[in-house]
Amino acid sequence: MKPKIVIGADHGGYKLKEELKPFLEQLGYRVEDVGTNSEESVDYPDYAIKVSEAVGKAEKAVSGFPPVMGILLCRSAAGMMIAANKVKGVRAVAAFDETSANHSREHNAANVLGLSGDWMTTEQAKKIVKAWLETPFTGEERHARRIQKIAAFEKKVFR
Repeated sequence: MKPKIVIGADHGGYKLKEELKPFLEQLGYRVEDVGTNSEESVDYPDYAIKVSEAVGKAEKAVSGFPPVMGILLCRSAAGMMIAANKVKGVRAVAAFDETSANHSREHNAANVLGLSGDWMTTEQAKKIVKAWLETPFTGEERHARRIQKIAAFEKKVFR
């Protein structure tokens, strides 16, 4: 079963978010849109946290695909990723091509993807999203060990 996709954007990523939703549904994903709903200026952390909490709460296993994955969009993807990575269980990355999207899943089991609303076309974004969603975590011992170290640190911090 494919994971549910929780998607969110600020005003800078709103247009691209709206263009990606039907694409995700065509690929067979259930999509939950947590906003924003216009190009009116909003604070990106509000949406980064909504998406990341949904992903972090649902995260059960690193292998294969998690039950919920997130996509965040803003002008650069940077602010969203900073905020998203503050949430326990989230491994958020910004990807700017298919190679970086694949790598983030294969090596880091990334569960939140950040995209730039300003620096890529809709077609580029679709290719990145498709690559990211179709690439499983390798499960190689060295990668799993590194993710486990992050999870252990999170347990200490998020008591």
